[in-house]
Amino acid sequence: MPVGDLASPDPDAHLLELAAHSFPDAARIGVMVSGGGDSMALLHLVHRAGELRGWLVEAITIDHGLRTEAAAEAAMVAQVCAGLGIAHQTSVWQRQDNTGNLMNRARQARYRLATDWAQARGLSHVAVGHTADDQAETFLIGLARQAGIDGLSGMRGSWEQGGVTFARPLLSVPRADLRAYLVRQAITWVDDPSNDNAHYTRVKARNALAVLAGLGITATTLATVSDNLESARLALLRQFADAARMVTQTEAGSLGVPRGEFLRLPTEMQRRLLIAALQWISGVSYPPREAGLRAVQRALAVQKDATLGGVRFRVKGDAIWVLREARAVDALEAPTTQPWDNRWHLTGPHAADLTIRALGAEGLRACKDWRATGHARDALLVSPAIWQGQTLIAAPLAGFPNDWCAICSPSFGSFVLSH
Repeated sequence: MPVGDLASPDPDAHLLELAAHSFPDAARIGVMVSGGGDSMALLHLVHRAGELRGWLVEAITIDHGLRTEAAAEAAMVAQVCAGLGIAHQTSVWQRQDNTGNLMNRARQARYRLATDWAQARGLSHVAVGHTADDQAETFLIGLARQAGIDGLSGMRGSWEQGGVTFARPLLSVPRADLRAYLVRQAITWVDDPSNDNAHYTRVKARNALAVLAGLGITATTLATVSDNLESARLALLRQFADAARMVTQTEAGSLGVPRGEFLRLPTEMQRRLLIAALQWISGVSYPPREAGLRAVQRALAVQKDATLGGVRFRVKGDAIWVLREARAVDALEAPTTQPWDNRWHLTGPHAADLTIRALGAEGLRACKDWRATGHARDALLVSPAIWQGQTLIAAPLAGFPNDWCAICSPSFGSFVLSH
């Protein structure tokens, strides 16, 4: 019997239905819980749905170390979880410094830690407590940044990271509805004081929503607009994926595009292709700034090379080649058991004294048969190689495998479809 039918007069039935049907094939589910109202409501709803569905539910709290109250909030969540019979873990972000965009780095760390936890615990899905208000705020922030359809489509309902599916079951639910649920269920939560700090862009967007309500523009209406734009974005993505498949070829981790085919693409398709190529090769999560992207487009239109974000765009004959910039990987080193440059995975006779570094000019000179591979020299220079100190042990892409294999994952085609 559907969950809603079990208690149809219950004002919580719709919320419970959303939680219950967000993970149709899952047996083990994690919940990210900060202690705030949205995530506490999600925790209880997933717990209730789990009792009906037979799920094993666990929870994690990420302490970013940015507020002194965070440890006490994590302890509160742990106590609530213990009362519900839910295994709980607190993970602390060990950041090295406060440079760069701290909030963005904290967000990336949050999902990285949650992914590691889910993998270790055997959890196939992780629930995240974003609401329609978060979606609406994201939309307004996108407007302020003059975003296109991608930026205005807002947050995704689900995505995959490291083999773990993250989902936002409550993305269509206004925050006020969750607060009402918490009150009805007598559930305790904590309010982060930074949510009232008008210094933050998201708080400014939240305050703007209160003003826009007089025009009938609410969190729910803006969340619906984001949903509509997401449908359009997905249709555009499918069209772009078809175009990218027809005009691109990959070689040793680089990407080749016939220049004539590229210039015949609509401007938006050119733009998407350059962004996808840059993100696939560099491993960055966010697209480059529009000014930098337009500069690359202008250079390619007049047959000039360009660089952007650690990626090199080279015009060679009738083709445009997109490859890693050498200086971006010159000092990059990793154990052979770990990914290199965010996308290369090496398999072979691992040993503690071996590392992965770029092949470089010196390494390429030691690969006598590299020309027989058919790969371009520029691509091989930035390809992964196995080193023992200063001694080259293997260069799988340059004709010197020595029992090693290098796999670039995901493929460009898979990357395009998943982004």
